[in-house]
Amino acid sequence: MLSAGLESGLDCNVLVLNKNYMAIRIIGARRAFSLLCRRLAEVVSYEEGSYANYDFQSWCDVSELKRNFEPDNYDWVSTVNIYVAVPRIIRLLFYDRLPRSEVKFNRRNIFARDKNRCQYCGKKQPISELSLDHVLPRSAGGKATWTNIVCACTGCNVKKGGRTPQQAGMALIQKPVRPKHSPLIHIHLGHQRYSSWKQFLDNAYWSVELK
Repeated sequence: MLSAGLESGLDCNVLVLNKNYMAIRIIGARRAFSLLCRRLAEVVSYEEGSYANYDFQSWCDVSELKRNFEPDNYDWVSTVNIYVAVPRIIRLLFYDRLPRSEVKFNRRNIFARDKNRCQYCGKKQPISELSLDHVLPRSAGGKATWTNIVCACTGCNVKKGGRTPQQAGMALIQKPVRPKHSPLIHIHLGHQRYSSWKQFLDNAYWSVELK
């Protein structure tokens, strides 16, 4: 049983490949360990310029060595007796896809979709300087949906007020859409922790819903 004592490890993300090594989803570490324990997946580990495959027991054994020689290169969770490195990548062994999961409609994902950029003036802003704007105002029947909510800086939001962009003489820099996969993927790829994902994404192995 994995311990929740090291929350930072269990909060990490894991890239999921199908049997043909195509990237299909990003999941949390808890779910990845569940798949590994049930022998539905194996670990794919990037080591000295190449990839190695491990079943869960082998990964536990390898983790003991990694804990002794390169502990800072991994995030960790604990069992009763040992520490286990959180894998960066796992590969499904018996099926090609995970159940579809729609991207959550929340503030964090909207900011990520719009890359923290005001959708009217185009300037990138810190989150503290951004707000959410209804393209079609609520007073005119506008709903809180992916296609009607955008990031806007304080100045543009005040300028637009309760009007449509056309009425305010403003234009969106891009049409708001529902993401097909998690917009946070761009954030993950900017973190050294997930550098081993890059090959699978760069080689057009990307067809995917991401969580």
